[in-house]
Amino acid sequence: MADEVFDVIVIGAGPGGYVAAIRGAQLGLKVACVEKRKALGGTCLNVGCIPSKALLQSSEHFAQARDHFEDHGISTGALKLNLKKMMERKSGIVDGLTKGIAGLFKKNGVTHLEGSAKVISADTVEVDGKAYKTKKVVLATGSEPTPLPFLPFDEKKVISSTGALSLPKVPSHLIVIGGGVIGLELGSVYARLGAKVSVVEFLDVILPGMEKDVSKTMQKILKGQGMDFYLGHKVTEAVTKGRGITVKAENKKGEVVELKGDVALVSIGRRPYCEGLGLEDLGVSMDRGKVVVDDGFETNIPGVYAVGDLIDGPMLAHKAEEEGVAVMDIIAGGHGHVNYMEIPGIVYTWPEVASVGLTSEEAKESGLPIKTGKYPFMANPRARCMGEKDGFVKVIAHAETDRVLGVHIVGPSASELISEAVHAIGFEASSEDIAMLCHGHPTLSEAVKEAALDVHGRAIHI
Repeated sequence: MADEVFDVIVIGAGPGGYVAAIRGAQLGLKVACVEKRKALGGTCLNVGCIPSKALLQSSEHFAQARDHFEDHGISTGALKLNLKKMMERKSGIVDGLTKGIAGLFKKNGVTHLEGSAKVISADTVEVDGKAYKTKKVVLATGSEPTPLPFLPFDEKKVISSTGALSLPKVPSHLIVIGGGVIGLELGSVYARLGAKVSVVEFLDVILPGMEKDVSKTMQKILKGQGMDFYLGHKVTEAVTKGRGITVKAENKKGEVVELKGDVALVSIGRRPYCEGLGLEDLGVSMDRGKVVVDDGFETNIPGVYAVGDLIDGPMLAHKAEEEGVAVMDIIAGGHGHVNYMEIPGIVYTWPEVASVGLTSEEAKESGLPIKTGKYPFMANPRARCMGEKDGFVKVIAHAETDRVLGVHIVGPSASELISEAVHAIGFEASSEDIAMLCHGHPTLSEAVKEAALDVHGRAIHI
């Protein structure tokens, strides 16, 4: 092994890394993938996307049984939560999927190197002190939760998203610091399970950066589900004492609110994880903690590439996967490309949120003339049968060419419905193209068609 030379060594086995490794092997490259965790899959599979979605699904079942089964004529009697069983189910799903990646590595001939990697040069990578030769290096080490400077994680009273996935009991009062995707998803899990949830957000809106209609609608919906919001508040102090934590936050008027809870979830964002990689010694260019790459994902060091959360762009698993495929296509001599306009953003609360393309504000700032269409799920027959009346589909189109610029959805199964919009943007379709397609009836997807029709004032069912 010491004399073996790889075509590519990928560092990190998360969505960007393991997908890159498999794609490289498919292209005939000799690939090794380094991962310091015992299990493959990175943050996403181990302590991110997958376990959180498992808990979201389980907690939604619990909430449905408690709050809505009677509406369907189903009487269950006294409902009991078994949090331990719920956590075991989550862990089982994670275990099965991480082992599945190991199987894919074996199937495709990817060499798995377990340990911590350090890049010595563009052709040498050390794994726990042992040197491996390679022609190219791909950095795919992902990101980690960002702590507050005065409130380090102890994963007991001050928890990151990782700690929130393994709480031993449902807190009486969960204080969520940050009103973005992660905070709202995990906050909604424990709100469904009976916790009082308070969300403190520095900005004046939750889900900042999303369509304003989406942010306002979701705040109203989540408030109706029992979540309290303190928007425009900056956390100034947090003190852990006894069994709880006290968080103080100040608004722009100087007014201070004091929240006393069992646990504080700090979810103010994530930061690239570069610890121990040796990038500074190697001379890799960085910008505000992120690795700088060119259009081909190559750093300023020839032969060293980077993808995923390490580089600029949204920190999304599916974005990292697309970049992982693209970088290997480029290394193999092909033409890798990622269309960042067609990467959807999804929030797995209930109802779900999904967006792709430009918001109205972004389109206007770019000087693009727009027209919009909007359709409420209240008018959708399938949604009514499901008891899901909240939310809408909004289509933003160019006012002159009718090309779809953005689609924004709040509603049931928005994460699945957004794929039609991704296709529309990817193939440069018009809103009329969507409107003219036959959608099955009764389906949730008819809401997308109706919103597209509404761009032209032709919606049938509103």
